[in-house]
Amino acid sequence: MKFALLIYSVEGDRAKFSEQEMNENMGAWWGYSEAMQKSGKMVAGEALQPTPTAHTVKISSGSDRPISDGPFAETKEQLGGFYIVEADTWEEAAEWAKKTPLLEGGSVEVRPLMEFDMG
Repeated sequence: MKFALLIYSVEGDRAKFSEQEMNENMGAWWGYSEAMQKSGKMVAGEALQPTPTAHTVKISSGSDRPISDGPFAETKEQLGGFYIVEADTWEEAAEWAKKTPLLEGGSVEVRPLMEFDMG
C-alpha cells in the first residue's frame, strides 16, 4: 500500500539558521532520504518552493474559477514537501514519518493513497 508523508513546518524558521546549521539540517534530510531509498520503501519525494510562489484555483459551481496568490489555507505551518512510500501497514509508514528530521513544532501527515485499477 502507498502512503503520502506530507511534511509541514513553519516556513520562516529556516531563515533563522546559520549557514552551518542549514548544512547540518539538509545533511539530516539527505540521510533520511538515502535511508528510505536503501530500504526500498521510497517511491518518490520532493520539496516544494516557498509559499509565495504558490497559487490557488478556487473551484465553484460556476464557470469562473478565480486564481489567488498563495497557498490554499492561512495557517502557521506550510506544506513544504512530501514523500510517497510503499509500506505494508499504516504503522510502518508512521515509523518513517517519525524519523523525519523536522524542527520542533513541525508535523508529518500520513495519508494512504487511493489506488485505481485503470485496466
